[in-house]
Amino acid sequence: MEAGDLPLELWRVILAYLHLPELGRCSLVCRAWYKLILSLDSTRWRQLCLGCTECRHPNWPNQPHVEPESWREAFKQHYLASKTWTKNALDLESSVCFSLFRRRKERRTLSVGPGHEFDSLGSALAMAGLYDRIMLFPGVYEEPGEIALKVPVEIVGRGKLGEVVLLASIEQHCSTTHLCNLVFMPAWFSPIMYKTTSGHVQFDNCNFENGHVQVHGPGSCQVKFCSFKNTHVFLHNVPLCVLENCEFVGSENNSVTVEGHPCADKNWAYKYLLGLIKSSPSFLPTKDSDFLMSVDLESRDQAWSPKTCDIVIEGSQSPTSPASGSPKRGSKETEGGDDGERVVQTPDSSDGGMSPSGEDEDDDQLMYRLSYEVQGPRPVLGGSFLGPPLMGASIQLPSCLVLNSLHQELQKDKEAMALASSVQGCLIRKCLFHEGKGGVFVCSYGRAKMEGNVFRNLTYAVRCIHNSKIVMLRNCIHRCLASGIFLRLEGGGLIAANNISHNGEAGVDIRKRSNPLILCNQIHHGLRSGIVVLGNGKGIIRSNRIFSNKEAGIYILYHGNPVVSGNHIFKGRAAGIAVNENGKGLITENVIRENKWGGVDIRRGGIPVLRSNLICLGYSDGVVVGDEGKGLIEGNTIYASGLHVQSNEALHITANVIHANGDRGITVAQSIQLTRVANNSISCNRQSGVKVEAQCKVELRGNGIYDNRGHGIITKGDSTVVIENDIIGNRGSGLQLLPRSDTKVIKNRIHSFRAYGIAVRGRSKALVQDNIIFQGKSSKTIFQQIANNRECIMQNNKFLVFKKKSDTWHLVNPPARPHLDHPLRGPSAVPGGQKVTAMATRITARVEGSYHNNRSIFCTIL
Repeated sequence: MEAGDLPLELWRVILAYLHLPELGRCSLVCRAWYKLILSLDSTRWRQLCLGCTECRHPNWPNQPHVEPESWREAFKQHYLASKTWTKNALDLESSVCFSLFRRRKERRTLSVGPGHEFDSLGSALAMAGLYDRIMLFPGVYEEPGEIALKVPVEIVGRGKLGEVVLLASIEQHCSTTHLCNLVFMPAWFSPIMYKTTSGHVQFDNCNFENGHVQVHGPGSCQVKFCSFKNTHVFLHNVPLCVLENCEFVGSENNSVTVEGHPCADKNWAYKYLLGLIKSSPSFLPTKDSDFLMSVDLESRDQAWSPKTCDIVIEGSQSPTSPASGSPKRGSKETEGGDDGERVVQTPDSSDGGMSPSGEDEDDDQLMYRLSYEVQGPRPVLGGSFLGPPLMGASIQLPSCLVLNSLHQELQKDKEAMALASSVQGCLIRKCLFHEGKGGVFVCSYGRAKMEGNVFRNLTYAVRCIHNSKIVMLRNCIHRCLASGIFLRLEGGGLIAANNISHNGEAGVDIRKRSNPLILCNQIHHGLRSGIVVLGNGKGIIRSNRIFSNKEAGIYILYHGNPVVSGNHIFKGRAAGIAVNENGKGLITENVIRENKWGGVDIRRGGIPVLRSNLICLGYSDGVVVGDEGKGLIEGNTIYASGLHVQSNEALHITANVIHANGDRGITVAQSIQLTRVANNSISCNRQSGVKVEAQCKVELRGNGIYDNRGHGIITKGDSTVVIENDIIGNRGSGLQLLPRSDTKVIKNRIHSFRAYGIAVRGRSKALVQDNIIFQGKSSKTIFQQIANNRECIMQNNKFLVFKKKSDTWHLVNPPARPHLDHPLRGPSAVPGGQKVTAMATRITARVEGSYHNNRSIFCTIL
């Protein structure tokens, strides 16, 4: 008989009356009938699934309004799981049946309730045989003493859930038991509602109220579609337990406690549970997830192709020797106090560092050229970062800066893949924890895996302590009064692809030698920090989106020492990353942007390694080194933010790109010990490239300081060494030495568009030796000095002035700075499988005439 003999709709109406066995037989008739049975997914299979007493809606309790992908598949999983408890039935029967000719014993059904065979559960259990079914009809059953289950049985409530209430304390002494459609409440003499120490117990569609459930290894349990109200589930040394599609509400302590290392002695149910878990749909990603940020699809090679451009400077006459001078009367150029920060009064623009020539030049001006090409750290900026920022502009990152998906992270990190694939201890999947004190507590070498759960309105979601390990995949954790996830005393594991938000304390709190792997999470809108690492805590924090938190996105203190790599940390209401109170850490290849305070804030003994990060578009400084802050700041790109130093400790600032910041590039406001600024590219900043305040000790060596709208370098410092730098194309003076400063200026190449190459203001002590100083605007001289200042010593300097229009000067021998004698090499391995990629940048600049469209189109980082 072919299915095509009748309309398809009529066949579906007929088949809707069939039960599961009949549907199975019909599917074996032929291929056409098999496809017909499969087409009943949203009709008959849905009815069978929802009508099953063992289960509720497949997406209960988290998403009961969402249809499953297949009702038939959901029903299949429920049906297979409901039979797990009887998998060893034949083995047990064969051990007590010695005769090959003895007929298999049929399962009996014993009825309990008013007017039925038995009036209490205890009396029915006394007469029950192996694998018999005990049917409890609607009513309240209170057992006066503890019930011992000595033979495998199935206890099922008849009717709707809630109509059969069992007030009892049950202890299991048999190999397996199945309980379904019951409401458990504790007896008057004990809070323990159910306990097993060796056997396997399966709960389906049950409610537990105001008591305890205990499972001790090698015992195991499988719990599905159950509700736990003010109930504590205690799992001790369990080799494997499964809690799936359950609701935990109103706990006065922890809802679930997993304690002790999984027992090596496993009961008969272990392999069946393991097989059932592996056959069910996995939460592990099988393909790349969607990008979390918009991507600049232009290829890296095309976007960063090197170019050689010229600086074109126009002048009106050719001074022949250095001499003191003053600004021309009527000029728009004015000095702004001792610092001289605002040196040119021009219409405000968004160029972030354009260096125009004068607006009132004559037509017969002479021209000369200064051509240079700069080698620096590897590029991290794409096309959208070539110029200064525009208000309201969207952020587009080059493809190398887009976050890895979880699938990509697992593919490259075998340790993470092994953790994500492991199943040991307790598996908690698709459960809801809410309105209580704690969610899951894992302690004393316990093991737990949590997938697809929701934790909300708790004091905390998950605590992992004392050498325990957790695996958390794709959970939602929000609105906890304290921290979402808390690890201490060498807790560890994998925390990946979770959504952690709106928590009262940190989203993730890592303390006391805990060392988790934190991958691809979204941690946002916390009332305090996103991630806190303290008290010798460690951890690998990689490829996370951490944003819109009230305090620091990542806060490292009290000897915390994590590896923070490849994260996007943005739009926080405080610092992006804060390292305080002797915190440490390797912070590398992160994108830290649009934070209200510093992108990275280092204070009070913080000593991180800050390497190869993009720190940009902050509302304050990009990097702030406060009192007693120290460490290494190397190979970063700091864009539209700046770097501010105010520390009594030694500090190294090396091989960074500091570009288009709204204030100065680098400010050293306090530096009792030496701050070393070496091999940096400092360009196109709205004010000066570098400013050194009084009583500071700073060494500036091998830097390229280009096209800043203020002076190249301003110093008031007591001990400033400026050696082998290229200070080129700045709108103010190349180098301005303020009163009472003590500076050594040696072997630099210095040029300014509109002001002096070097200007000495007031009584300054200086040694100016072996420098090459290029002529700037023709109305200015190359060097300005107070006539009677005998403490300024000039030796062996070379002054270059233009003579004709075709003159061209090149930065050669050596080429334009910065130079890296030992460039960062990438990718290089770091602990935990992370990759640190060094940066290399090529900077080119060109200036022609004055502004174009009120923004710089010439100063670029490529």
